[in-house]
Amino acid sequence: MQLDDVTISRVITKSFMEDFQQAMDVEVAIGGAGPAGMTAAYYLAKEGVKTVVFEKSLRPGGGMPGGGMMFNTIVVQEEARGILDEFNVRTKEYEKGYYIADSVEASSAICFKAIQAGAKIFNLMSIEDVMIRENDRIVGLVLNWSAVVLAGLHVDPLSMRSKVVIDATGHASEICHIVVNKLGGRLNTEGGGVMGGKVNVG
Repeated sequence: MQLDDVTISRVITKSFMEDFQQAMDVEVAIGGAGPAGMTAAYYLAKEGVKTVVFEKSLRPGGGMPGGGMMFNTIVVQEEARGILDEFNVRTKEYEKGYYIADSVEASSAICFKAIQAGAKIFNLMSIEDVMIRENDRIVGLVLNWSAVVLAGLHVDPLSMRSKVVIDATGHASEICHIVVNKLGGRLNTEGGGVMGGKVNVG
């Protein structure tokens, strides 16, 4: 059977818009489809929570596929190995307390499991702002195509509603910075702002 190009275009646009409209009002919205965001999406969706993830890049996975300095191997400790086991990611003990896994396999597996659990991931969508209503509560996100943001075009964004917003944008902490810098919010941290993590060396 030869497929019709116009029918394909109709199917893509209609199916996408149906999914996108379903994502306009959810229980949890997650910014960032790296390993943290997708893992959170998996556990939430598995419990029946209506969850959507917005990723500004072309592909999910965050920095995980790159491993360490583009060596696509990751190292995890014993406490995290059980999570990878749940995603059916193969691990190998390198030495006591050090487990290695393929970073591409891990990120792909987490993405697959999150979607199969019921989470919806939208790639190439950037979070421009947060929606705030009564009592300074964050009640949703303001979105635009990543291509629009990169091109610096003046195109109005669209808004979506959620009961909870999770910032899983990694080191950038993009949503937290929006709340603190643009809206004058205060985070539940020692200084009230975005703080870096502590690393044990030696």
